[in-house]
Formats: sequence, structure tokens, C-alpha cells
Amino acid sequence: MTERRVTVASPVGLHARPAAMFVRAAAATGTTVTIAKPGKDPVDARSLLAVMSLDVRHGDEVTLTAEGADAALDELAALLASNLDAEPAPNA
Repeated sequence: MTERRVTVASPVGLHARPAAMFVRAAAATGTTVTIAKPGKDPVDARSLLAVMSLDVRHGDEVTLTAEGADAALDELAALLASNLDAEPAPNA
């Protein structure tokens, strides 16, 4: 079992839009990924309802776990460590 710990950077945590972006990325890995907060049971990272039920807020540390998916976990960790609520850069 591979594991990554990451601090959530999005100012609104994993609520609505950032959670949906994370869930889509987790589903795209093709493997079962879980996400957990300290003191809470891990949930399926491919389920929007489950991820939002964790009540992950800005600055919370979460643990991502998957079976033999190092690259996928690295990508998901990098996603959570970025501001998922930032506006996209304007086109030049």
C-alpha cells in the first residue's frame, strides 16, 4: 500500500469545485484511491459525496492511499497542494 500525506492548499478546502476536480482526477487514475483525515476513516477518493463528507478545510493534512500507484498518488498530492479554486490564467 502506497501512501502520501499532503496539506490542502485550496482556500475553501475540498468543497464543491475543488472536491469535484480532485474526485475526477482520482477516478482517472484507474485504481482505488482513498483519502482520510486524522481521526476519520478513509473514504473512496472517487466519490464526491464521500470526499465532501470528510469536511476537509484549508490547511488540513490528509492521507492518500492506493495499491502500487506511486505516480498517481504523486499527481493527486500535487493537485491537493495547489490552489484548486484559483481562477485560470487569462488567454493572451
